[in-house]
Amino acid sequence: EFLPELDEGSILIEQVRMPSVTLKESIENANWLAGKLMENIPEIKTVVPKTGRSDLANDWMGVHQTDVWVVLKPTDEWRKGIAKEDIIARIEPFLKTEPGLAYNFTQPIAMRVDELTSGVKSDLAVKIYGEDLDKLNEVGENISAIVSGMEGTANYFVEQPVGQPYLTIEIDRQALASFGLNVNDVQTVIEAGIGGQVAGQLYEGQRRFDIQVRYPPEFRSELQNIQEIPVPLPNGEYIPIKRVSHIVAQEGPREIQRENGWRRLIVGINIKDIDMGTYVNKLQAEIEQKGNVPPGYFLEYGGTFENQQRAMNHLLLVVPLSLFIIIGLMYLNFGKMRYAIIILMNLPFAFSGGIFLLWIRGMYLSVSASIGFVALFGVAVLNGIVLIDHINELRKEGGPLRKTIIDGSADRLRPVLMTALVASLGFIPMAFNSGPGSEVQRPLATVVIGGLITSTFLTLLVLPIIYYWVEEKRERKADPTEAMAEGI
Repeated sequence: EFLPELDEGSILIEQVRMPSVTLKESIENANWLAGKLMENIPEIKTVVPKTGRSDLANDWMGVHQTDVWVVLKPTDEWRKGIAKEDIIARIEPFLKTEPGLAYNFTQPIAMRVDELTSGVKSDLAVKIYGEDLDKLNEVGENISAIVSGMEGTANYFVEQPVGQPYLTIEIDRQALASFGLNVNDVQTVIEAGIGGQVAGQLYEGQRRFDIQVRYPPEFRSELQNIQEIPVPLPNGEYIPIKRVSHIVAQEGPREIQRENGWRRLIVGINIKDIDMGTYVNKLQAEIEQKGNVPPGYFLEYGGTFENQQRAMNHLLLVVPLSLFIIIGLMYLNFGKMRYAIIILMNLPFAFSGGIFLLWIRGMYLSVSASIGFVALFGVAVLNGIVLIDHINELRKEGGPLRKTIIDGSADRLRPVLMTALVASLGFIPMAFNSGPGSEVQRPLATVVIGGLITSTFLTLLVLPIIYYWVEEKRERKADPTEAMAEGI
């Protein structure tokens, strides 16, 4: 996964209704939900719904979109045995009572961070690209059906590109010609009567306002009245607009999202009880079999998963580069590459200990855990250098190889143990911390502690054996009779 989820002490419910809903209906439904949550869930401190956002803002919202802020009480005031997941589970039945409502659970800060970094307000987003909105919607429905049956899906939503009511006026050019009219004549009438036409300006001090003339609301909001809008003829008579046009009520897109020049539809998914990488691999396999993505349309995966992939790609570059620099420094120190390689043999032991303790504690491999491995590898390499360097110093004094290695390991037992204990004990409070931000700290500390436990013992036991095996083979090749004389 990218990063463990931080507990912000609140829940943000993102609601998306059908685009045809009115502001009044959105507010009434949001207030009804707020009242029900306050009445039925005692762990909630307050509920604040917010419907719509000005189009002047960077992140505008329509009247069909509502953010419900659920502020929770401190955890010590909760009923015994209640977790945040239980509160979310109790909220969902109230949301499901509203027909056509798509919703998503997140947290205020997490939502903003996800939106700023990836443009998506969910853990995972399947981005569908293509030209035809109907086909995009069809593929989105197929993917949502797949997601709904997958293990690990907490909740999901599909963007609603259609559903906005439209009134389409199709001009009949043959009828226009029979009356001696052109398209511009009819368009001017429509613009003036429905859209409005500027007839002058009103001055109030230094401020100016356009005076717009158009039909009253009752004459431009009902289909029957619109059909009767008079169109002037060249002879001074009038005919209703329905005689030169076909007026049809239909649904169309409220908004068209684009990314890199492509029309886009998003299926947003939040996951639980499973790591991000495993879930995405399963989802990709299911979509390949059942997604029915037509030619000319393609998918991308975004959200937190996109951040995870970006971070892991950086680590795949940084970690090998760091190891290469470490190898170079050790070569400069020892003058022989084999000693650097022997010391690096300690890293798999450290890695296995960190992974094992993560598994024991039920944690996933995340970016914070990966940073813990970087710190762990530094300590493991340091312990190896301390041991190998001391053994090399003793070998300069002469003596049998085996005895020199045993004496050197015994001499460095205390320094290596002290280094490991100091580092491990220093990370124990972080590993078991439960305060704000501890969700990120715990994997890092867990990796360091687990890796130091295995690498320390293996540094003192296995590393000397590897050193002896390498050096003994070199001595035997150099002088076989001397090696036999030592009785080795």
